[in-house]
Amino acid sequence: MNSINLIYSIIVAYFLDLAFGDPYWFPHPVKGMGRAVTYLGPRLRKIFKGQKFAGFLLVLIIVGGSYLIVWEVIRWTGKINFWLQFGISSFLIFTALSTKSLGIEAKKVCQALKKRDISLARRRAGVIVGRDTENLNEEEIIRATVESVAESSVDGIISPLFYAFLGGAPLTLAYKAVNTLDSMVGYRNKMYLDFGWFAAKLDDLANWIPARIGGLLIPSVSFLSGKGFRQSWRVVHRDGNKSPSPNAGIPQAAFAGALSLRLGGCNFYRGEMVEKPLIGRNLKKKEPEDILQAISLMWLASLIFFLLGIAICFSLNLLK
Repeated sequence: MNSINLIYSIIVAYFLDLAFGDPYWFPHPVKGMGRAVTYLGPRLRKIFKGQKFAGFLLVLIIVGGSYLIVWEVIRWTGKINFWLQFGISSFLIFTALSTKSLGIEAKKVCQALKKRDISLARRRAGVIVGRDTENLNEEEIIRATVESVAESSVDGIISPLFYAFLGGAPLTLAYKAVNTLDSMVGYRNKMYLDFGWFAAKLDDLANWIPARIGGLLIPSVSFLSGKGFRQSWRVVHRDGNKSPSPNAGIPQAAFAGALSLRLGGCNFYRGEMVEKPLIGRNLKKKEPEDILQAISLMWLASLIFFLLGIAICFSLNLLK
């Protein structure tokens, strides 16, 4: 697929995501990746004594396999019919994007909080956050949801678009494979410290540039939405590198500054307490409305990055 057709397939994919999101019944490629990790992971751990090597092989198989399978599908469909190739490419890139679904799930949390149904809000927050939600109070649910929207603005929107612009559907799905592996085995605990080490490091590397794009984009979007650039940028500069992750703290800091919130603090993962560094300042009490403002920032950041990427790609093609 040539570069102009790739640009159009990204445009179609982006608007498919805005129109349909990610329905629960949908046969998502990430579900297939997850099943492959679940099947191969324990078997590789049994076969190889060196857990780091076993983890490296798992990443190689899942990420390399995802790239090669998609690349072969795109190549093969191109031999049959251009429109079939274009449709498959657009569809696969669409599956990697999560602008609409992220907004919908975060809004559901806000709606439950506004109804004062804290149990429902906890369950709905559990859909989009990785931490335990059973005992969260209202402010902690708001913080968890805003943090998830901030992080997912990078790994669910900016990063997939970034890799789509660079390498089309094959590279986009390879990125999703990296992201899936990190979410399944990239934990810093006794069980996965060695086995998931390579998956976690590769995810850090894959998101390094997109996270920094987000660190510039989100303060700019904050300015466009009337919240001001300076405070968001100041918190990114001051607190963006506090997180143990080289990437997660940057979008969280940008959102914290834009929304005048303090993020970070004590979280529980599978019953284990993890203290996250504090990001931003408590300039006001956290309210459900903060979730809606975070969703608005995410939507605007998604649109601006999409438009910038399309404009840059078209410009580069004109210069050829």
